[in-house]
This record gives sequence, structure tokens and C-alpha cells, in this order.
Amino acid sequence: MGIMDKLRAELIDIVEWIDDSQHTLVWRFPRFHNQIKNGAQLIVRPGQTAVLVSHGKLADVFTPGRYSLETKNIPVLSTLLGWKHGFDSPFKAEVYFVNTTRITDLKWGTPNPVIVRDPDFGPVRVRAFGTYSLRAIDPKILLSELVGTDSVFEADEISEWLRSIINMAFADVVAEAGVSVIDLASRYTELSETLRAAVHERIDDEYGLELPKLNIVNVSVPAEVEKALDARASMGMVGDLANYQAFQVAHSIPDAAKNPAGGIAGAGLGVGMGMAMAGPMMGNAMTGGPSGPTSSSPIAATPPPPPPPAHAWHLAQNGQSTGPFSDAQLVDAIRSGSLGRDMLVWSAGMANWTEAARVPELAAHFPAEPPPLP
Repeated sequence: MGIMDKLRAELIDIVEWIDDSQHTLVWRFPRFHNQIKNGAQLIVRPGQTAVLVSHGKLADVFTPGRYSLETKNIPVLSTLLGWKHGFDSPFKAEVYFVNTTRITDLKWGTPNPVIVRDPDFGPVRVRAFGTYSLRAIDPKILLSELVGTDSVFEADEISEWLRSIINMAFADVVAEAGVSVIDLASRYTELSETLRAAVHERIDDEYGLELPKLNIVNVSVPAEVEKALDARASMGMVGDLANYQAFQVAHSIPDAAKNPAGGIAGAGLGVGMGMAMAGPMMGNAMTGGPSGPTSSSPIAATPPPPPPPAHAWHLAQNGQSTGPFSDAQLVDAIRSGSLGRDMLVWSAGMANWTEAARVPELAAHFPAEPPPLP
């Protein structure tokens, strides 16, 4: 530094800090050889704290206000005593400004999944992310433990360290809460405050920092767990599965009746519904229900013969194989006109696809065609 720079530094008598970055925690006031002029004005704005360091020791802390730095009332010696040394006074002092406002919009997240024991699903891997704010509450501890001789100390310099503390505390909080992953979303507010308190306890006394706010924005689970949750929710919405199936079958009958040529699926569905509705009635008749025979009836004492083996039929529709369909479904489709005489069918034991009218099991169900006119 030249002689003019030294003289200019001697004439400066305002020590202040105006920060526009919003993420700086500590800033050291730059002076030539850390020399402060006797009687210089120290201006500490709201949201700031000034710390003077003299001879390597924390000398004094100044809260917001205007102060006159004089050697007679503070442990800072002026460079005026060093004129005979060519402006190099042996007495030096440093001024550190500490930002005491909240630094917001800081983000945290779990880089790796955290394994938690879910009361319903067992061990589950979860990921979480959110936001937090940071504030300095004890400038002396902050300077001693984290800043040291750094002239500019940003919040980003400790963000990775803070995220690791939050991640460890998150695993402990979720494990102690014993909340199922299904109910985590409804407990974000409660878990966020518990997590903030756990992190604050680890950093306030040791590093002079606090987290005024910490939010859990989202907790996610692996894709396979999401599918299991969706399936479970669907089953819960359906309720009684048997009643739901009966409703679906009954609801599809009018559509099938409006479109008799719409394919075999509608006819088969109608037959299936009839069999489903007839099942309980047949069961009552065989077991002696309300309208069936009693145990003393001779009919009930004689077991029915076994039913003939059923065929599993496949149909060729639009160049694709559909099915399998039962005998009753094909018979109903023939009567409704959905299954034509020339439609190709196949079943186990047949050498190849054959027109339906040429299959002995189905030919009898087609209406007789008149012979050709002479």
C-alpha cells in the first residue's frame, strides 16, 4: 500500500457495514494493518452486532447504535500513537460485524434414504427435504468456534455441516414418533417443530447459532411402497369386494343389451352375473337353506352327479385371440347374435381353428338354415 493509501486510511473515521448479500454471517471491517483511528465512529445497524478483537482477544461487543472508539474507554489503541513508527503502530484492533437477522430460504435434504421401522409395513426407506432459517445468537462463540480469522463467513460454508445434523436428527425423530408413512403428511407441522428443537439443542450452546424455523416439505417412499399404498387405499375405498363386483356386473347389463353385436365380452359378463346371482340360491337348495330341501328329504341324501367337463373356448376377433370363455358364455353369445356361424373358434383337443357352425358342441345351438331353393 502506498503513502497516499496509508494517509487515506488514517482519515477514515467511520466504521460500518452495509450488506446486500443476505447470506453473510460475519464480515471483518478492512483497515490498513487493522489500525483504527482514535475517536472513529462505530455504527452498528439493527440486525447487527460488532465485536472488537484486540491483541488476539475478544475485547468488547457492541449492540445496535453509534459509538465513539476512544482509547480511554475501550481496549483499542489509536494509530495516532504510531506516527513515529511511520504509521505502523504496534497496537492493532479488528472489528467484526455479525449478522443477527434470520437467513432464510436455506434448504436441507437426505442424500441417502433413511430406514425407519413402520408399524404397518415394517422397515421402509424414506427420503425427506425441506427448508430452514439460521441466525447468530452468540457472536463470541461463533467467532471462536467457526469463524476464526476468516474475513467473510457465509452461511453456505456451514450448510453442508448443518444438513448432516438435520439428517441425523430426522432419523431419530421419525423413529421415536412411531408414525406410519401413511400418516406422515398429516404430522408435518408437529414433526417439523420436534426436528427443529432437536437440531437447535445440538448447535446453540456449542456454536452460537439457532434455527428459528425448520420445515419438512415432503417425505417420499420408494416406488414399490407407493404402489402398495395405492392398492391398500383402493381396497379401502371399495369396501365389500363381493358387493362391488355385483354392482359392476349389474351396471354393465344395460350397456350390453343396447349393443348386442358389440362382442363376446358383454354376453359373457351377463352370463357371469347370472351365475354369480344364482350361486347363493343353488347353495341354499343343496344345503337346505330357506327354500331348499331339508336334511330329511331324500333328494338331499342323494348327491348329484359330477358336472361334465367344461371347455375353455377361444375366439378369433379382429385378428386376435380372445378368451377363454365357458360353454354357457358361447351359447348365450350364439343366441344373442354376438357369435356368428363363420366365426373361428378353438378349444383344447382341436387340431386347428374351426368355424363355430362346424364344431359339434356348438352347431346344435345355431338356428337351422333352410336348404337352397331349387
